[in-house]
Amino acid sequence: MTSGAPPTLGILGGGQLAQMLALAALPLGVRAVVLEPDPQSPARLCAEHLQAPYTDPAGLARLAACTAVTLEFENVPVEALDALESRVPVRPGGALLARSKHRAREKEALRAAGAQTAPFLPIEREADLTGALTAVGGQGLLKTSELGYDGKGQRRVNSEAELRDAWVALGRVSCVLEGLVPFEREVSLAVARSAEGEVAFGPLVENTHRQGILRTSVFPAAAPEGTEARARDVARAVAEAWELAGLLTLEFFQLPGGALLVNEVAPRVHNSGHLTQDGGGLSQFEAQVRAVLGLPLRDWAPLHPTAMVNIIGTADGQQPDWAGIDALPGSRLHLYHKAPRPGRKLGHVNLVAPDLETLRARLDQLEVLVP
Repeated sequence: MTSGAPPTLGILGGGQLAQMLALAALPLGVRAVVLEPDPQSPARLCAEHLQAPYTDPAGLARLAACTAVTLEFENVPVEALDALESRVPVRPGGALLARSKHRAREKEALRAAGAQTAPFLPIEREADLTGALTAVGGQGLLKTSELGYDGKGQRRVNSEAELRDAWVALGRVSCVLEGLVPFEREVSLAVARSAEGEVAFGPLVENTHRQGILRTSVFPAAAPEGTEARARDVARAVAEAWELAGLLTLEFFQLPGGALLVNEVAPRVHNSGHLTQDGGGLSQFEAQVRAVLGLPLRDWAPLHPTAMVNIIGTADGQQPDWAGIDALPGSRLHLYHKAPRPGRKLGHVNLVAPDLETLRARLDQLEVLVP
C-alpha cells in the first residue's frame, strides 16, 4: 500500500477497542503501538505494548515516533495529548477530547453545532440543586460529568430529595442533570473525517440496553424513513464544527415523529458499531484507522442484516452456551481475553442473516444462549 517504512498507528489505551483497531490495521500494512498501564491489556496480543502510565515520557516518546496517534477511550489524561500534539498528528486532538469527556461541555458544544439534546443543567455545587429538577422537566438522570460509562456514575431522580441524595452518593463532584425524554428507540451513527475534511458515515444502528449496558445492536434500524439522513446531517455538522480528524460516534434518542436528540458522543469506535466487523463491507475499526492515517475514506455498513449481542460477566459466573453459539447459523464470536467479573464486557457475538426476518429469529435464539 505504501513505499518506504510501513506506517505505524499509536493508540492511547490498550483495551478491546485498541485490540480490534490493531487487527483492522494489520491488513492495511499498518502496525499498532499501544500505551496502556494494564499488563493484561487485550491489545498486547496483537500490538506492541508499552506498559506504562499514559503520561510516561518514554512511552509518549515512542508514540511520537508513530505516523499518527489516536485513542480508544475518553479517560486518557488530556496532558498526554498535549505532550504529543506538537510532535505527531493526534486524531482526535486534545481540544476535542477535553470537550467530549465532560458531559456538560459536550452538550453545550453539541447545541452550539446545531444538534438538539435533552434538557440539561450543569451541577457544580450544592446551590445548583435548588429548582434544577423542575427546570429539566421533573424527572431526570444525574450523571457525573466525567468518567462514568455503562450505567456507572449516574442515578435516576424523581424528586428534589432524591436529587440531593444522588449528588451526595456520587461524591459531590461535577455533574450534569439530564431531563428524561419519551423516546421510541435509541440509535447510533458514526462519522469519520480526515484532517483534509473528507467525510464518510457508518450505518444507522438500533440499540437496546440492559442495566445501563448495551445489550444488542441491530442493523438496519427500524426507524422512520429519513432518520438516517437526519442523523448524518447532525453528525456532519458536529464533525465540522468540532474540526474532527478521526472517528466520532453519536448516540441518539429518536422521538415519536422521528426527531433526533443527541444523547452522548464518543470520539472513537463504539460498542454499537462492532456489528460492522461482519456482514461484509468496511468495519468501523478500519474506518478509524483510515481517517487517522489520512487514507481514502468511504461509507461503511454491513452488506446484509446484522446484529450484535454483548457478552457481559455475571454475578454468578454463568457462561454462555458456547456450543450453541457456534452452531447458530451466521454467528461469529469475538472474545477480548479479559478476566471475567460482574458487569464487565468480555466479548460479543455478531450475527448475520440473508434478510431481516431471519435475523430477528436468529437473534431470539442467540439471546437465550448468552446470559
